[in-house]
Amino acid sequence: MSKANSPKKGDLASSLDLTRLKPYGDTMNDGKVQLSFTLPVPDSEVAVEAAKQLAMKMGLVEPMVTHHAPLGKSFSFFIVYGSLSHDIDYTQLHVDSVDVDVMTMEETDLFIQQNFGRKIRVIGASTGTDAHTVGIDAILNMKGYGGHYGLERYKMIEALNLGSQVNNEDFIRKAVDFNADVLLVSQTVTQKNIHIQNLTELIELLEAEHLRKRFLLIIGGPRINHELAKELGCDAGFGPGKYADDVASFICEELAARKQQN
Repeated sequence: MSKANSPKKGDLASSLDLTRLKPYGDTMNDGKVQLSFTLPVPDSEVAVEAAKQLAMKMGLVEPMVTHHAPLGKSFSFFIVYGSLSHDIDYTQLHVDSVDVDVMTMEETDLFIQQNFGRKIRVIGASTGTDAHTVGIDAILNMKGYGGHYGLERYKMIEALNLGSQVNNEDFIRKAVDFNADVLLVSQTVTQKNIHIQNLTELIELLEAEHLRKRFLLIIGGPRINHELAKELGCDAGFGPGKYADDVASFICEELAARKQQN
């Protein structure tokens, strides 16, 4: 399910030299960028110079510190503006992402009815020590998020939201008891890659119990993408900007494909 984000014929981008792509600010390919960061030093003229020097090492030409402020006694915050000297070859980029025709809630319900004749059972949680439910709630809760209804509102989906801080062993046990078709796991906390550790543990537990192939396993979160999901051994990954209808459409397409294979 890979797709490359290539420019279409007639697009402005198609007339540019995309082999040397740079950010756009005032004029095409001027490389203008703005970045912000914190340094663990008190706010001072020396700290400002340090910010400029670091920006130059990042590849910025003639960087300007447009804003700096103290963050307590020992930290400083900086906003730096400059021109990026580096470029990339856009024509060689390929992104491994979920490529699916997104259906409306009504279309999804009809698809499930026609192809399965029963409700699809979906269980979700923020597993491990993650206490954030915003991600899993956006996909599962009836009200959804951003005008996109959650899976609980779908007539042909039976959704169970376990909330946050769900132990991986308990999540698997409840999924078996629920006779789930799909496991949804949200990971919001990513400091020191704790989400990688937790997801790896979940997959290892599923494999140890010979349950991995029983479920469609989908993960999501601010630092989740499809490429990472596949590397970890999941079936799909959804990051920022994705909604319940994206997830529901993938579920339908993937479960239908598996049904045909069997």
